[in-house]
Amino acid sequence: MPVVPLKSKDDLSLMPLDPNDAHNDHSQSVPLRPINTKTSRSSAIPCLPADPVDLSNPTLPASYDTNTAASLSDSTEILIRTPRSSSSTSHDFHHTELNHEANTDPAADSRGPRTMSKAPLLIRSSPGFGTGSYGAAPVHPENRDSDSDDNVSAPLGRRISTDSYQTRRRHSVGAGRSGAFRTSTSSANRRKSQSEEFGGSTVADGPEGRCSIGERPLMNDLAQDLKSDSSAIDDEDGSDDTNEGVDNDPPDNSPYAQVRASVSPTDNTSLSINTPRMWTLSTLFSILGSSTNLFFSLRYPSVSITPVIALLLVHPLGLLWDYILKRPDDPIEEFQDGMRIDRLATPPGDNHEPAPLKERSRLRRLRLWLAQGTWNEKEHSCVYVSSNVSFGFAFATDVIVEQTQFYKQDVGIVYQLLLTLSTQILGYTFAGLARRFLVRPAGMIWPSTLMSAAMFTTLHKEENQPANGWKISRWRFFFIVWISGFAFYFLPGLLMPALSYFNVITWFAPDNVVVANLFGVVSGLGLFPLTFDWAQIAYIGSPLLTPFWAAMNVIGGLVIVMWIIAPIGYYCNLFYSSYMPILSASVFDNTGKIYDVSKILTSDFLFDREAYSKYSRVFLPITYVLSYGLQFAGLASLLTHTTCWHGKDIYVQWKRSLKEVEEDNRPEYQPLESEANRGTPSNGDYPSITRSSSAFDNILSHEDVHNRLMRRYKDAPITWYLLTFVSMTAIGIFVVEYYPIHLPWYGLLLALGICAVLFIPIGIVMAVTNQHSSIYLICQLICGVVFPGRPVANMVFVTYGYISSAQGIKFAADLKLGHYMKIPPRLLFSVQMVATIVSSVTQILVLNWMFVNVPGICTPSAINGFTCPIARVHFNGSILWGVVGPAEFFGPNATYRPLVWCFLIGAVAPIPLWLYGRNKKSSIVRKINLPVLFGSLSWIPPATGLNFSVWAVVCYIFNYLIKNRASAWWAKYTMTLSAALDSGLAFGIVVVFFGFIYPGWMEGFSWWGTDVYRKGCDWQACSYNTVPNGSHFGPDTW
Repeated sequence: MPVVPLKSKDDLSLMPLDPNDAHNDHSQSVPLRPINTKTSRSSAIPCLPADPVDLSNPTLPASYDTNTAASLSDSTEILIRTPRSSSSTSHDFHHTELNHEANTDPAADSRGPRTMSKAPLLIRSSPGFGTGSYGAAPVHPENRDSDSDDNVSAPLGRRISTDSYQTRRRHSVGAGRSGAFRTSTSSANRRKSQSEEFGGSTVADGPEGRCSIGERPLMNDLAQDLKSDSSAIDDEDGSDDTNEGVDNDPPDNSPYAQVRASVSPTDNTSLSINTPRMWTLSTLFSILGSSTNLFFSLRYPSVSITPVIALLLVHPLGLLWDYILKRPDDPIEEFQDGMRIDRLATPPGDNHEPAPLKERSRLRRLRLWLAQGTWNEKEHSCVYVSSNVSFGFAFATDVIVEQTQFYKQDVGIVYQLLLTLSTQILGYTFAGLARRFLVRPAGMIWPSTLMSAAMFTTLHKEENQPANGWKISRWRFFFIVWISGFAFYFLPGLLMPALSYFNVITWFAPDNVVVANLFGVVSGLGLFPLTFDWAQIAYIGSPLLTPFWAAMNVIGGLVIVMWIIAPIGYYCNLFYSSYMPILSASVFDNTGKIYDVSKILTSDFLFDREAYSKYSRVFLPITYVLSYGLQFAGLASLLTHTTCWHGKDIYVQWKRSLKEVEEDNRPEYQPLESEANRGTPSNGDYPSITRSSSAFDNILSHEDVHNRLMRRYKDAPITWYLLTFVSMTAIGIFVVEYYPIHLPWYGLLLALGICAVLFIPIGIVMAVTNQHSSIYLICQLICGVVFPGRPVANMVFVTYGYISSAQGIKFAADLKLGHYMKIPPRLLFSVQMVATIVSSVTQILVLNWMFVNVPGICTPSAINGFTCPIARVHFNGSILWGVVGPAEFFGPNATYRPLVWCFLIGAVAPIPLWLYGRNKKSSIVRKINLPVLFGSLSWIPPATGLNFSVWAVVCYIFNYLIKNRASAWWAKYTMTLSAALDSGLAFGIVVVFFGFIYPGWMEGFSWWGTDVYRKGCDWQACSYNTVPNGSHFGPDTW
């Protein structure tokens, strides 16, 4: 057996791939020059035969170790030619001529072209290969029996013994997906692979990959003893070059550490995706999640079932599906791009043909159809995307509740379905049309998707590399944190709520208004950032997923606006704010009481101006006022900031999009170039990225390994999205014109126009910073100005404008998750569309069932708390902005007229920052993101200063201190930690609510830990000034 010397990573004993071969993957032939295999065992890795090995052959030793390798010839020279043309496809079996100098047997020379085995070989590729593809070069053994020629064309995976196959199939259900083909990078630097698995490639194919066996290829199992022996010798010699393992960090990998830590730069194209298992579980969770969340959205207190719960619950169900339906003697299936190839093979080792379909029983055919593929991370991703799409209750259902229960309109089931479907699906069209800007570029990292990607890695892979001395696997780490978080939540969530509302400073002076204003956590500014409840910490989003520089923008805005300007304005009685709490989500009248909207409406729910003039103007708390001002400035700065920093990128990408539509020439997959051009991926006209380019300016023009790998799959045509947009818009126009909504058709187009103008800027900010800029307020204001006195029109206008944007951003994040997980775009389109339709229909059916079967629904006397609190808040908003109108707030002589200047401030402020920082790449000014600084504080109210301050502290600890001091630990565990805390919290909330609160078991439970935080002004929302009885504040006339 010949042995091949393995030197360092830069060993050029193997020639690089042809950069012109567009079909380069792990199965292509590799041009090699003669290799002199004379070497010592301390620096060699034995080569396995190129031809498939029949492991059931009794002549093959049962234990293949270094002794076997040592007994083989060590002076064989191999010459491998490459007659393969660039026109060959990457999925065919390739042929390579073998010229063996030591063998002069004419019979051997007359064999002609030989079918090349796709079994992974123990030859390390040249660094010039870039993607770390292995197993592409057949190595001819020194001695060859002519009798074995008949079996040359059979792949290794087809001739494993039946016993071995059955054993591996049994293990595949519970063993995870730790094959050598899919590996994830866990740090920015290239380092040794813990698994030391040979055969890893950027794209897995061939029988081993297609069978979806949850074990490493058997060749790698045979190599473990060889590897261990070689490693031991190298340790004695002080050399570890041979332990370098597979390079899982390609040159065009993402320049962002959090992406490299969570997403594998590889793709297994042979995994099953489009299977009955995936569709069944996706539909099941879409129905259960959407119906449950809608049901509880009409109740107070409520609970929300998050998609993280689905991510965790569906995994054991997928494994159980395989355990029940799969059999050891099932035919081997092959999958390509997630689709099953209609060709069934016999189980390995069988010598008979598979039974024709007509000879199989109907029950067995059904079982084989249901048992397609094996549960894997790609199917798991599709089910999670379905859940993510459907779990949030449709905003249109709130409009229906307000129309039927508050405005007493009679709306039919057809109207409900059309309104819900059109508003939900329109968002998807915006996401699809903006893919080039928000999904494909490497700079659009979408931090919120990284937690999910890390979860898939944790659940489906078994690799475990030490990180700063921590050897615990990510799965065990997740399980420990999950159990701990779940158990701990019983303290702040049930037994001692004071740990959640930890206003400890107010405990010493509960009746002091100033102390409550500054250090309170319910109606105060939360200047003491401490809580023991992850629900409070992650209320505005997980701090572990937000980049530290973005968090500093948020906390900078919090300190300047909420901790400095707000107290000054409050105690100076700006806008009469001292007669109200310093922080509240309610609006007030001129006596300091919560505004009673019913006093300014007629019996027909129309605005009664006379009653309004006799009652009161609407007054807002100081934090509410500043929140509006920040949202105005944030929207204006969003446009200016995007134009300054990304305008050129957007223009270039827009031209490319038009060119692709006209010429239909979307770039196809290309491998990396040769060693001479290492680090420059062959991405056509796309600029290359380097590891140091994570702070580049043109973040929309750079693409990474994930985009390169996704070019293997057919993209969803832009015409699909255009047709969807046109059809849903037509349905929307029919809805607003046919039904009594009082919104003209051009009003609908105006709402969609607002969404279209702001969608890409909002998406860029969300993709980079994980901070969402809402257009809810601007839609309310514009509709109130253009269509005054029409509350229902205001609600529908907001639904088509705001929800199309919010849903579109959610869909874009899911498209990025599919991009990271290498889900074929066309299949992902179907998954999202089906989940949206199923969840929309389900929610309408559940909603109408509740209207009929829940006594007193949406009234104060409703049974079991079904008072529709969220719908009532939106109803009040429709009255304020749709009936009273923005003119009463911001018109001439209005109280809050000065807030209009915030639009100008926000539009101008980014320009000097851009002019100063555009040529100073190391300047801290480049880290200032005004849309984030302004827009993130729109969470206040209902969020409090505590939610922001403690969130920023946790982000600083993990994404700055730990990331810089223990980067390997941060890369390995941070995203898993976030997922474990979020999911543990979600399960804790469900168990506490359904197990203890809902049955009423905690009624009467009271002690110091449940009462101390409620005593005092923080909980009671005291105001600094009080209104004398019979008097009022503010103007006398309005």
